[in-house]
Amino acid sequence: RMDFTPDPDLELLEKTVRRFIAGEIEPTIGDYEREQRFPREIVQKMGATGLFGAAFPESFGGSATGFQAVAVIAEEVSRTRPEFGYTMNMQAMTCPFTIYNWGTAVQAKRFVPDLIAGRRLGMFALTEAGGGSDPAGAMQTRAARDGDNYLLNGSKMWITMADVCDTGVIFAKTDPRAGHRGISAFIIEPKSVPGYRADPVPMSSLSMLFRSNAVFLDDFVVPAENRLGKEGEGFKIAMNALDFGRLTVSARLLGLAQGCLDLAIDYANQRVVGGQAIGRYQMVQQGIADMTVNIAAARLMVERLGWVMDQGLPMTRTAAHAKYFAQRAAKHAADSAAEIFGGYALADEYPISKLAAYINVLNVGEGTANVQRVLIAEDALGMKDADRHPVQNRAASDAG
Repeated sequence: RMDFTPDPDLELLEKTVRRFIAGEIEPTIGDYEREQRFPREIVQKMGATGLFGAAFPESFGGSATGFQAVAVIAEEVSRTRPEFGYTMNMQAMTCPFTIYNWGTAVQAKRFVPDLIAGRRLGMFALTEAGGGSDPAGAMQTRAARDGDNYLLNGSKMWITMADVCDTGVIFAKTDPRAGHRGISAFIIEPKSVPGYRADPVPMSSLSMLFRSNAVFLDDFVVPAENRLGKEGEGFKIAMNALDFGRLTVSARLLGLAQGCLDLAIDYANQRVVGGQAIGRYQMVQQGIADMTVNIAAARLMVERLGWVMDQGLPMTRTAAHAKYFAQRAAKHAADSAAEIFGGYALADEYPISKLAAYINVLNVGEGTANVQRVLIAEDALGMKDADRHPVQNRAASDAG
């Protein structure tokens, strides 16, 4: 949408997402929360409605509406139901798109349609407890060839939906002496064989439905036919996958920021202090104005990232810019909303603290602010061209 003309299809899509949330999530989500039961049925309905298939061709069950549509869906879901934003990575982008983008035709046909339809639940397992922002240097998980299989041993950390997933993409070192060139990628099916355990990490500020997990692998068997790409291509695959993940994470941050602004505006118009609504006071107006402009600017950057991906252009630079600015806009929105709400920002009556908690989580996901700063600065200084790597974007290639 580089001409800034409203796209009626994307506007209709936004309304579709809002209707889905109002009709399918809001009436039943309380029951799932009380029972602490994963809402598989809702995820399946999201898939059946087409919310996960925007980046995929119709031959895979997708709608081929593109990456800008992915961003619109991710933003709108996260604006009011941030816990379901995780599905936009695990069912719509990072997990299925990595398989579609790097897998063989057999692998893609076997796994992708069920993931984007919500019939299979996905995950993406790269991070390790001691790894943080250095997945290559600190990776300890090993994959040893054993005939027609690989045996995986090690652990992963902060893996969302690992406790419920049916299919996942996981990374392990097949050659520990080769640094990042010794990492390989695999498609796994955790429920098919023993040797896999996922323990949810207690995080009381977030929903109990979509859990982050520590994953433990003990001689976990992966058929060699489930290796994704060639041996040693895992790091390249992971970095490419994170670029696409930055689209959904940026859009989710944008939705969270918009949610903070929506709540702050309503509250500022209703809360009366000194005989008038607090929205009449200039300090409150300053917060509202800054939030509004930051969010509008972040949305333009996210829209541009979706457009760049739709064109099949190099995207690492644009992805870093969008993720970094969306982080800043969301963090500012959470802080400003908390100031406007005062003590009520801590009350369960208003979801300000919940939105802030999800913003903090997404500030880390797909690269912290400092990681983005390094990438952006080295690119600007001419030290490392952010877009130096060849583009791997099967969706754009197939569309072209």
